[in-house]
Amino acid sequence: MSQSSIVAKPLRSLYIANRGEIVHRISRTASRMGIDTTTVYTTPDAQLPSATSAFTNLSLGDATSGYIDIDRVVATAKNAGCDSIHPGYGFLSENATFARKVREAGLIFVGPPQGAIESMGAKSTSKEIMIAANVPVVPGYHGSNQDAAFLLEQAKEIGFPVLIKAILGGGGKGMRIVQSAEEFPAALASAKSEAKSSFGDENVLVEKYIRTPRHIEVQVFADKYGNVVALGERDCSVQRRHQKVLEESPAPGLDEDTRQNLWEKARLAARAVGYEGAGTVEFIFDNDSGDFYFMEMNTRLQVEHPVTEAVTNTDLVEWQLLVAAGFPLPKTQEEVEITGHAIEARIYCEDAFKDFLPSSGKIVHMQVPTTGDPRLDITFKQNSTVSPLYDPMIGKLIVNGESRDEALRKLRRGLQEFEIVGPVTNIEFVKRIVEHEGFAGDDPSALETGFISKNKKVLTAPEQVPDEVYAQAALAQIAGRATPLDAFSRFSGAFNSWSVAQVRSFEFIDTRDEKSLVSVKTLQTGPHSFRVIVSSPLDTEPREPLEVKSVYFADSNAVTSGPSRKLHIQFSTGQYVNTVVAAPAQSTGGSVHVFHRGTHYSIAQPSPAWLQTALGVKETKNSVVAPMPCKVVRLAPGTTVGSKVEKDDELLVIESMKMETVIRAPHAGIVKRVAHEAGDIVKQGTLLVEFEEEE
Repeated sequence: MSQSSIVAKPLRSLYIANRGEIVHRISRTASRMGIDTTTVYTTPDAQLPSATSAFTNLSLGDATSGYIDIDRVVATAKNAGCDSIHPGYGFLSENATFARKVREAGLIFVGPPQGAIESMGAKSTSKEIMIAANVPVVPGYHGSNQDAAFLLEQAKEIGFPVLIKAILGGGGKGMRIVQSAEEFPAALASAKSEAKSSFGDENVLVEKYIRTPRHIEVQVFADKYGNVVALGERDCSVQRRHQKVLEESPAPGLDEDTRQNLWEKARLAARAVGYEGAGTVEFIFDNDSGDFYFMEMNTRLQVEHPVTEAVTNTDLVEWQLLVAAGFPLPKTQEEVEITGHAIEARIYCEDAFKDFLPSSGKIVHMQVPTTGDPRLDITFKQNSTVSPLYDPMIGKLIVNGESRDEALRKLRRGLQEFEIVGPVTNIEFVKRIVEHEGFAGDDPSALETGFISKNKKVLTAPEQVPDEVYAQAALAQIAGRATPLDAFSRFSGAFNSWSVAQVRSFEFIDTRDEKSLVSVKTLQTGPHSFRVIVSSPLDTEPREPLEVKSVYFADSNAVTSGPSRKLHIQFSTGQYVNTVVAAPAQSTGGSVHVFHRGTHYSIAQPSPAWLQTALGVKETKNSVVAPMPCKVVRLAPGTTVGSKVEKDDELLVIESMKMETVIRAPHAGIVKRVAHEAGDIVKQGTLLVEFEEEE
């Protein structure tokens, strides 16, 4: 299209083909610009805020595949009278066929041309284009031969370690680091399977794996008139399973020459494919040499775009809508200014202390941070249910300050104020990362994509639960058994002389480490005062009793399953206002969640089964069950009735929240029964494989 034929015309009605927080994000800007919005939702998402966030909200029915049904999405947009479609990120956002069909239907696609998506979506093709454009690339094999033996030979020529990577998509799906030739066949099969299920294409490329890489990406923007600008860079090096956890802008420790070189190479990459709209050029930065290499280009708005918005004082969604409507970029490269520092923390529903096991379920309590004017882009609210059918990310916490130190202080405070009870989240884990000297310090070489794996032992080390937390849990249990007006209310006159000197006993376990039992005894010494004694069989000497001088809830309701309560408590050593929540627990008799001094502690009353095990009743593990709601992806070749397995042998692979997990044998034995096959959808706790010990 020649520039003379371009007619700029504001968008009128925008269809947002996505779910969750990005729907809110796009709808907010579109509404400010006077653009009507239409969103869609599937039945599992009907209770999400995004299902009611637009001018028009349409149901896609029960099918979870509704978000990626191209023909249905386009037809729904047309029938709703929309003139444009924004794909958000994920789902169809980098699908060239979708972009083509949107335009063929006479609608405006808020994104790049089909050709740019195709060129950058196929990683092997994109490498060739970058080489021709004088953009450096990582050594590797990017060809079409997908024979396993051939790829193994290519890996040997490149030299281990190598990285297997799906040629389509992103987000860490279909990606494996391989340290040796012996590991290669299994890693290749797993990467191909994950790529097939995530992107519909199992083809991969093989590249040299750089041992100490940083992930640095440049936000680019281009319009229909040939203008291309770089809106700064982001460091996204802190990752788990190749998915980002923390992102920040600008990248710490870069000298100005390197920064400008990165920006220039990113602009070259965008021009090489005739790009339009928002895009991100990702580079691998070698900490050892200072060199950087093109990795891939994401042809969409990124999850981490808010940090760029914060330091450039721009609204990237507004830029997207303007460019799609035919208007030129709002700024030239010379007008782009980077001010301050911004950091984003992704909030995932997963248990980082159990190898990032995905988590789902109802959110029974949520308190969001407010201090320091944080930005919170979040999918869910209290009483929403997190489904195992979609990605585990439920929101993002974004802070910015004049310096990195100020941004870090705000992030720490925001994480301390962020409370979620229900599905397990990574909030406590992210707190530890932010406190770690390698992340918070002044040495940028400590920032690399292996940061979490290299520091995993420290980042996931068990933390002893303070006696004050056990005391609060016990007092909450007492309050929970009282009538609402007796629950430590300041106004009811509860717990007067009739209950003074009454002793109550409780037993708890730490839900992160269900190995040891803790006993708590409370002696009431006054209307609102207690003496609390905490003990454990592992103690070598008695612990000091805790003197509770005053305790009451902020209102007159007891702690029950559901709404949280603010507990005002004064120990002899200090006083606190903490959130306390009682909630069901899966393997125990009920849990109490105490948010004490900015840390979330989850402790539980042990179930009869737990006590039997603790008392020495023999525990047998003649089966493995699904640790979460999931889909069976494939069975290992040796998982057949009558076959012999050794401890830690792979039995099968499951998928939940788009991530694969290997299920291994708990001990040696003979497979007696295989309860499910590939493709089956199973609930948490469902029997997968049963076996018997060898004679």
